[in-house]
Amino acid sequence: MTVRTIRGFTLIELLVALFVFAILAVTAYRGLNAVSQTRDRTGQETRKWQSLDRFFARLDGETAQVLQRPVRTANGAEAPAFAGTQFATGSLEDVQLAFTRSGGIDADGVPLPPQRIGYRLRQNRLELLRWTALDSAPYNVPSVDTLLEDVSEFNLRYLNSRLTWEKQWPPAVADAALPREVEVELVLKSGEKLTRFFSLR
Repeated sequence: MTVRTIRGFTLIELLVALFVFAILAVTAYRGLNAVSQTRDRTGQETRKWQSLDRFFARLDGETAQVLQRPVRTANGAEAPAFAGTQFATGSLEDVQLAFTRSGGIDADGVPLPPQRIGYRLRQNRLELLRWTALDSAPYNVPSVDTLLEDVSEFNLRYLNSRLTWEKQWPPAVADAALPREVEVELVLKSGEKLTRFFSLR
């Protein structure tokens, strides 16, 4: 009668198998982690460019509806229909770009009243300000919405009737009520620089 000897794995063989399994597991984890990080970065980039596209589309639509209607500020002074400066001082209502625009129409086709809006860069956020009335009173505080984040520069230039660029509007030398074009340059914290031109007339 033949007796069969049942032989199992030795301790060394088990350790080698565990070692190989550990290497495979680490490699698989690193591969999945790289895929996940790539997907997250792609998602972030997609959302960033979608936000930028929405911002430029909004600004294009807003500037296409500019009205030559000056306004009264909270202190009673008259502000031009279209005004632009290089920097915002940081006060609640201060903006780099402000203008009066058509209110459009509502869902029933009824014309809406004109609106005063403004744009500014504050603490790396590009903000939209909207006033409830054209002629401000001390209680007419604008609403503020953040359109973009992680913006390091918001630069504006204005093309006058002599086809030269101004850094503020109205310019020092009297010109038309509205510039011919507005150049908008955004510099993102990530280093990208984007420039767009918007025609007003």
